[in-house]
Amino acid sequence: MGQISVERCEIEGLAVVTPQVFGDARGYFLETYHAAQFAEEGMDVTFVQDNESASVKGVLRGLHFQKSFPQTKLVRVLTGEVFDVAVDLREGSPTFGKWHGEVLSGENRKQFYIPKGFAHGFYVLSDRAVFSYKCSDFYHPEDESGLAYNDPQIGIRWPFAEGEEPKLSEKDRHWDGLAAYCAARGIRL
Repeated sequence: MGQISVERCEIEGLAVVTPQVFGDARGYFLETYHAAQFAEEGMDVTFVQDNESASVKGVLRGLHFQKSFPQTKLVRVLTGEVFDVAVDLREGSPTFGKWHGEVLSGENRKQFYIPKGFAHGFYVLSDRAVFSYKCSDFYHPEDESGLAYNDPQIGIRWPFAEGEEPKLSEKDRHWDGLAAYCAARGIRL
């Protein structure tokens, strides 16, 4: 049975999971998920869907969440490198509106555990990246929402090169910021 190391983040619930890698001249082996070990670490969740995306350098995907069908996610990079971000949207949380970012890569093999109640996004740092993630609920396209990646109220420090504009999908160009999110839900900032 493989081992994992879990580093808790400053925002409660978020964790960086690093699996033990067993390697030799032939290559390597690692367990990316083991339900019993995750449960022992307080991450007791059933995943129902696995997703994978490939993106080129400069692509920013997010910040996404589902309104009525929130998802816990376990995200990782198979090849390449990304800056991965979670924003706390849990009403009543002492860290509501705060963000945490992690560099995930095929080299460091770190995984980012993001519980329900967070918006999520990533920015591609390498020429190409293959991103994989497990979800605790199915994707419901009609339920998807998001936050503006560049909302000054959240203040994410994306690692853009000087003068660089991220490559965004059409929907990611039009998300509102945290103030509009709170106003629509009657949450006081």
